[in-house]
Amino acid sequence: MVLPLLRIFSYVLALAGVSLLLPLAAAVRYGETRAAWSFAVPMAASIAAAVAITVVYRHIKAAPLSIRAAFVAVGGSWILLGFFGALPIWFSGAIKGFANCLFESISGFTTTGATVMSDVESLPRSINLWRCEMHWLGGMGVIALVVALVPILGIGGMKLIQAETTGPEKGKLTARITNTAKVLWFIYMGFTAAQTALLHFFGLSLFDSLCHAFSTLGTGGFSTRNASVGAFGNPAVEWVCTIFMLAAAVNFALYYRFFTGRVGDIWRDSEFRAFCGIVAASIALVALVQLPGSDSCSETVRDSAFQVASIVSTTGFMTADYAVWCPAAQIVVFTLFFIGGCSGSTAGGVKVVRWTVLFKQLVNELRRLVHPHGVFTLRLNGTPGRETLVVFVAPFIFVYLLLVIVTALLGAVAGLAPFESLTTALSMVGNIGPAFGDMGPTAHYGNIPDFLKCWYCVVMIAGRLEIFTLFILIGTVFSFRRNSAGSRRYN
Repeated sequence: MVLPLLRIFSYVLALAGVSLLLPLAAAVRYGETRAAWSFAVPMAASIAAAVAITVVYRHIKAAPLSIRAAFVAVGGSWILLGFFGALPIWFSGAIKGFANCLFESISGFTTTGATVMSDVESLPRSINLWRCEMHWLGGMGVIALVVALVPILGIGGMKLIQAETTGPEKGKLTARITNTAKVLWFIYMGFTAAQTALLHFFGLSLFDSLCHAFSTLGTGGFSTRNASVGAFGNPAVEWVCTIFMLAAAVNFALYYRFFTGRVGDIWRDSEFRAFCGIVAASIALVALVQLPGSDSCSETVRDSAFQVASIVSTTGFMTADYAVWCPAAQIVVFTLFFIGGCSGSTAGGVKVVRWTVLFKQLVNELRRLVHPHGVFTLRLNGTPGRETLVVFVAPFIFVYLLLVIVTALLGAVAGLAPFESLTTALSMVGNIGPAFGDMGPTAHYGNIPDFLKCWYCVVMIAGRLEIFTLFILIGTVFSFRRNSAGSRRYN
């Protein structure tokens, strides 16, 4: 198992190294000499390591990955990415303390968007670009990109994709998993190019357009401005970001069906219909309760749509501070913390499909109480007999909420207020970014203790990989250590 894992880790780090070319070019362009070296050194080291491993083991055929090894490969890769992404930030001196740099990096790759910086505008432009690019890489999935570019030499690309992809059901769009990964990434890049062009057309610089497109499509939320998207004061930019945040929160498989002419499949998708209903109802509710105290109807609707899209997609951008909205509007926003986007999207959270499955099962149970001899089946996407999904959904939601409770408890121990610690825990596990109270949309995470930052790093990765992947990785490590200790005692 060691050789396949070593190869996968080297490919992932090499890909991360190549991705440093963009911020390196920006550092050279803007005369940021120290930042340029902070990108060049990790890039060269990661590529050199990958080449060395490939040359040394080029004649050795790796065995296919087991399911457990695939989970270990994905979990381990994301941990390595977190440390690797922190290196340029640390070397540049842009953010002080490695714990802060690690938090920023993992928040970037997991598309959480929580920052330790109170003044992101003081950062070098190349560092800001790297922060946003991490969102983009982590949004669709770094492992998926590796599978698309390097077919993993036949050692289990499908298992790797399944371990990284979000949602209870994971399949292929095409006959080959490599082609599936390529299709998803081409759609993703097309959306990114489209949003960049639109933002630039509506008045943003090319630099800001690219950074915010990276953050939007990755549903991350890092911005180049302290006041986030609201700093531009541009309604057209806000609507463009709103549309693309919602687009990024939809299952990307639906776009493939659309482009291949299967338009009818989109509205037959139960999760998509539920997602549209949740978004429409949330925007309407927030706008209605906010209108009595507002001066502009259009601005209220725009802010409501933007913030609902930002939270439900787990992006975390801001145009208005929802923490000062009326209590009813805050309750709607708080409820969205529990939902998230669709499976197969770049959004975090529990995912709409899981709540859809539980809601449909609840309706069936109520019908059985009224009609004890009736036969009722759970339908999803028009297909009957999907009761087995409940078996997968219920344990996930239980573990998800358990992790939120544990994280909230640690936050309270660190000194956060009860509601603040709860919403922050939901934000970290759901990869949302902002919370309420001192961790609200206008605040930052720089003042929390380092031990809590480290724990948040763990739960951000757990949330991005839907918890079970990280648990399996930890269990495998402890199992290996226990077996090694037993062997030493035996010998």
